[in-house]
Amino acid sequence: MGVAFSSSAASGTRASAAIKDTGDYDTSNSSAVRKYVKTYGLTPPNVENYETQKARCLRQLYSKTQPIEKYQYLSNLRNTNVHLFYRLAIDHMKEMTPLIYTPVVGEACQKWSEIYIQPEGLYLSFEDRGNIRAVLDNWPRPNVEITVVTDGSRILGLGDLGINGMGIPVGKLALYSACGGIRPDATLPLTIDLGTSNKTLREDPLYLGSRRDKVTAEEEKDYLNELMVALTDKWPGIVIQYEDWKNPFPSLERYQDKYTMFNDDIQGTGAVILAGLISAVKRNGVGIRDQRAVLMGAGSAAVGVAKQIVAFFMQEGLTEDEARRCFWLVDTKGMVTNDRGDKLADHKTYFSRSDNNGQQFANLHATVEHVRPTILLGLSTIGGIFDAEILTNMGQWNKSPIIFPLSNPSHKSECTYEDAMKYTENRAIFASGSPFPSIEINGRTMTPGQGNNMYVFPGIGLGAILSKATTITQSMIYASAVSLSKALTEEEIAKGWLYPDISRVREASVVVTAGVIRAAEEAGVVREPKIKTMCDNQLDAWIREKMYDPHREVARLDAEVRGTTSEKSHL
Repeated sequence: MGVAFSSSAASGTRASAAIKDTGDYDTSNSSAVRKYVKTYGLTPPNVENYETQKARCLRQLYSKTQPIEKYQYLSNLRNTNVHLFYRLAIDHMKEMTPLIYTPVVGEACQKWSEIYIQPEGLYLSFEDRGNIRAVLDNWPRPNVEITVVTDGSRILGLGDLGINGMGIPVGKLALYSACGGIRPDATLPLTIDLGTSNKTLREDPLYLGSRRDKVTAEEEKDYLNELMVALTDKWPGIVIQYEDWKNPFPSLERYQDKYTMFNDDIQGTGAVILAGLISAVKRNGVGIRDQRAVLMGAGSAAVGVAKQIVAFFMQEGLTEDEARRCFWLVDTKGMVTNDRGDKLADHKTYFSRSDNNGQQFANLHATVEHVRPTILLGLSTIGGIFDAEILTNMGQWNKSPIIFPLSNPSHKSECTYEDAMKYTENRAIFASGSPFPSIEINGRTMTPGQGNNMYVFPGIGLGAILSKATTITQSMIYASAVSLSKALTEEEIAKGWLYPDISRVREASVVVTAGVIRAAEEAGVVREPKIKTMCDNQLDAWIREKMYDPHREVARLDAEVRGTTSEKSHL
């Protein structure tokens, strides 16, 4: 990722900066700025405006025919002119985010070793155990406020991709900056090479990771213990987000009360879906006590989603047992029950059913027929499993069925928006994990909701950074969901949307960040004293002031140059 000036370093002079900012080569910089940052003569002489830069970038982008080519172009732009990249991303958010992250990042990860050109993050090997802290010293940027960490063992719905999973931290942190306003230079994409269970990768001559099989759970635990100590020693207060681990629960349980960390697969996914569901249950006309939710998929993300919704149902008056009994989980062996005959993974037991009277339901069809759900959630990565029969039944049983196929990338989605509307006679309340196009229904353009984590994780991260939170509590995660549900405009609500327009994601991030900070304050984990003195309007203004805005970078540099010149004139 391109190096940008960090907030902690912004008060210093550029002349003393040890690392050249790729924004220093911006063709919109004035001659005075180019001389100041010592790039004069290294770029063509014309000083351009942003509109001209944007026209050139879009022309080059549109000349690419394949999504992966567009991904590569944008990656190169980010690494050569960081502020221009983010100006483009922010101004064309809806168009750019699928190219920066899902779904195209899935293909980029699959081909990472094949298309690799330049380093974009930090790689730590299992061979570095005992020496992790020293390797962190090789990271060239002095200030890191947030890192996204993966071992690549479960990338989206694509399985174990080893170090090829680096595309996830890189893309995720690009969204932290574009959507949440965290400065790019204060982010650290981090991939841990703990081996891979993917035999094809190990035998691929182009694969850039180690050729060893996956380490044991105990070896992983010891390694991560060392990593967490090293990260917080190098950068005290760093926010650590885990992403795309095959078994994310052990690390979350070990570290969430000790470090400022969270797991977006479990907590972020749960929060963004809860935000959509809060809006959806207000529309479908069914009381909380009568809601029945079937989840296709019983992995970490599904359980994380369900537990977040349980918390909401409890806030609405149900007991914990009543709330969790509103859920039926389905995995590859059918409905999850206590007496199914197999040993359940620990995370599944919370929702395992005991009221099936010995009857087993072997698949999703059987479970749906038995439950007749009001809510159908998909986190299975089985494309099309919400078929015509299931969708038709959901429409027959419910006036406004809630249907959320949440798997990524798009071809892994449990159903399409078009099918959900077609088989429910256009009555489905719909949100998906990956984007689907709008469709025309009776002369009206209908736009599907996208339950993308990018609505919440930037605000969670920024809220933790600005509040200097000691930990990220479950109440902060819950607050991100509730805040997002309140970020809709009246126009968006009138259109039946569950999430804000993606072009407003930065404004939504302000709302989410404020909610997270207030929850942190209430939980007693805030270390930033000025937060307690601010009313809500002041807090919102302070958040906006602190957010990285690439459009202000050229003016900031001009002001810095004028200030330096003024200082010299008084010597």
